[in-house]
Amino acid sequence: MSQETGRQLCNPWRCRVDSGEKDVSESSGSRSTLVFGGARSGKSRFAERLAINSGLERVYVATGAAYDDEMADRIAAHRQQRGDSWITIEEQLDIENLLLSECRPGRVLLVDCLTLWLSNMTFADRDIPAHAAKLCAAIRQVRGACIFVSNEVGMGIVPENSLSRSFRDAQGRLNQDIADACNQVVFVAAGLPLLMKPHTQLEITP
Repeated sequence: MSQETGRQLCNPWRCRVDSGEKDVSESSGSRSTLVFGGARSGKSRFAERLAINSGLERVYVATGAAYDDEMADRIAAHRQQRGDSWITIEEQLDIENLLLSECRPGRVLLVDCLTLWLSNMTFADRDIPAHAAKLCAAIRQVRGACIFVSNEVGMGIVPENSLSRSFRDAQGRLNQDIADACNQVVFVAAGLPLLMKPHTQLEITP
């Protein structure tokens, strides 16, 4: 118990794997988690730690594409940081079907990140609301654990151009939709996680 507040404080870095059998159709299961926050907030690091602590086979779904040298360096650094203990799948657009095919009991998929996916979809001139709806449907349907990383881009100043404003709005709507579809939602700032939905302790259920 916290002496200052009198409330029980949870340890969100700890993951629990429930080895008992569950009805996979139960919406109360902790199969899906959204981790979001600002740039350099520690959200990806937290999401990776969550997946590692689950004890499940880990699959990293990378949505970023190396369009320039700086992005290529970022991707290489992330790959080196993860090491060889992850299965890596690169997919810039069709993550809803990938989720249905790769997410299954005994493994956890980490999709990093939805913001790059949204950017890819924007420049590919895809129907974002339709694909977002398909992604949310897939999240509710999958039989394994999945973690999504996304950016919070709506807490700063209003962008000066229409494209940036449209992207900010699309990201905000996407975050709302994914948060509604996921069983757990965590906001990360300065490396500190704030559990927003719904449990007092994070868990990954295979």
